[in-house]
Amino acid sequence: MRALPICLLALMLSGCSLLSRSPVEPTQSTAAPVKRQPVKPKIARPAPVKIYTNAEDLVGKPFKDLGEVTGESCQMSNQDSPPNIPTARKRMQINAAKMHANAVLQHSCEVTSGTPGCYRQAVCLGSALKVSAQ
Repeated sequence: MRALPICLLALMLSGCSLLSRSPVEPTQSTAAPVKRQPVKPKIARPAPVKIYTNAEDLVGKPFKDLGEVTGESCQMSNQDSPPNIPTARKRMQINAAKMHANAVLQHSCEVTSGTPGCYRQAVCLGSALKVSAQ
């Protein structure tokens, strides 16, 4: 019975002495490490929305009018970059895609000032259309 506490004490002391040892240095591999690129999830993108600037281009094509659509580009202050009509047009296309349109008949694009919250603003207005493939 006396040997049991002595064995436990010896075991505890040897366990503590293992913790104070310095870890073994890892060896350096001569092969180049393999770099893994993160896997990007595939996002389903909607079909591109075509912009028609002239209503005569739609003559003879069956289409359904889905409603008005807008796109804006805002210059918040005098120091910000100026409003951009191509950006406003692209945002109009994005908003039309949200309405499940495949085309937009652009009515106007203009740069205005005096809009609340914007120093200057580019605005594009149009009609979202669903053009049939006939």
